[in-house]
Amino acid sequence: GSCPLSPAGAQTTQLLLEPPWMPAVLWDRVTLTCQGSGTSDATTWYKDGWHWWKEKPDRFVVTESGTYKCEKPGTGLSPPVHILKDWLVLQVPARALLEGDTMTLRCRG
Repeated sequence: GSCPLSPAGAQTTQLLLEPPWMPAVLWDRVTLTCQGSGTSDATTWYKDGWHWWKEKPDRFVVTESGTYKCEKPGTGLSPPVHILKDWLVLQVPARALLEGDTMTLRCRG
């Protein structure tokens, strides 16, 4: 399933990735989901630092590489998610990791 980029229970807006791997790549047909306490019709999206779309759905498939953020009333702006157009990537799980955790790396091209 989708994995938050911030620890569970944090009162912040979060961007969830599906598939849940970082860095995300355009050819994976990445779905971004904005999660926060605000209503779904109050989501504001930013791309590459610019106001991009007001009242876009909470969830959509990315069609352009870039840096995405979303904003919800009450919990604010999410951390950024970078969607790359690279053809070879070393990926890690898109979740909070602590020193000593075991994780799977994926080398993909």
